[in-house]
Amino acid sequence: QVQLVESGGGLVQPGGSLRLSCAASGSIFSINTMGWYRQAPGKQRELVAAITSGGITNYADSVKGRFTISRDNAKNTVYLQMKSLKPEDTAVYYCNLLISPSMNYWGKGTLVIVSS
Repeated sequence: QVQLVESGGGLVQPGGSLRLSCAASGSIFSINTMGWYRQAPGKQRELVAAITSGGITNYADSVKGRFTISRDNAKNTVYLQMKSLKPEDTAVYYCNLLISPSMNYWGKGTLVIVSS
């Protein structure tokens, strides 16, 4: 069984920064994609950023230039560095580990609130 544990959420002022972390444990295949999704109140969950085990990244247009995703394969951990945060970045952020269509795992989420 795979477990994903997120950390790093909280309250931050507009223009501030936060760093999210997600540690994966369990039966993890070395070839996978880890990513961050977010869901704001009343909205659908959306992809924020993803990174393959080979280091290829993908970002939502709304966060390009402000967010950076990275990973430590030895620790099975993915990070999301968020800068220049805006109120519209407020959401629950979910960590995702995709190995195959039938092996797709989610964390419980961490809340990010951007407000003055």
